[in-house]
Amino acid sequence: MADVKYDSVLMGYVEDPRRNENGEITSWSFSLNREQVADLTKYQTAKGNVSFTMFFSKAGKAMCRVYDPNSEAAKENAAKRASQNVEADPFG
Repeated sequence: MADVKYDSVLMGYVEDPRRNENGEITSWSFSLNREQVADLTKYQTAKGNVSFTMFFSKAGKAMCRVYDPNSEAAKENAAKRASQNVEADPFG
């Protein structure tokens, strides 16, 4: 089995989505406890943003993840993008 590296962490409690009368998802919410709120500063990007992604697991459960710019996978992806930009830059 391959060693998978992730660029984000699961965080918080996510409620089941609210649906309208047609069964379409209208919204859902998530909550963080104090420790998780305090931890958000370590997930800031260079611009000071914290990026959340709401998604569904393969089992259909609503979940929330936070991008971790300090993760190994994120650093590898950033280095890969930087090398592609340098190669594509005719003035570099």
